[in-house]
Amino acid sequence: MLKAFRDFAMRGNVLDLAVGIIIGAAFGRIVSSFVSDILMPPLGLLMGRLNFTDMFLTLSGGRYATLAEAQANGAVTLNYGLFINAVVDFVIVAFAIFLLIQQIQRLQAKPAPETAEPTSKECPYCLSTIPVKATRCPHCTSQL
Repeated sequence: MLKAFRDFAMRGNVLDLAVGIIIGAAFGRIVSSFVSDILMPPLGLLMGRLNFTDMFLTLSGGRYATLAEAQANGAVTLNYGLFINAVVDFVIVAFAIFLLIQQIQRLQAKPAPETAEPTSKECPYCLSTIPVKATRCPHCTSQL
């Protein structure tokens, strides 16, 4: 039973999947950092010095200047700014994966097979198959 499990785990597809998951997780962290550290600050500046990470609603009452302050005081918060960051993260990752798959499909696309000139045709009178260069049907002797 252990040998069968080892054979399953060592197949190429399982190892490829594991590598893909690890690289995908690292890529996700890079994109999250890009969104929160590079993309959102200028966007917040354009929207009037708005910090998306500090966009939240306090459900337990009270007013807090930042999300960290609210969480430090144990307030129940609805963090819609963090949700906006997560949505932007997802859109960027999905678009990057879309571009990657498009390129892979373009590289794997097989050229259309060249169609060879037909070597035979059908006689319009007796519907027999005859060579393309024939001027008379050998079956019904019709002039073509």
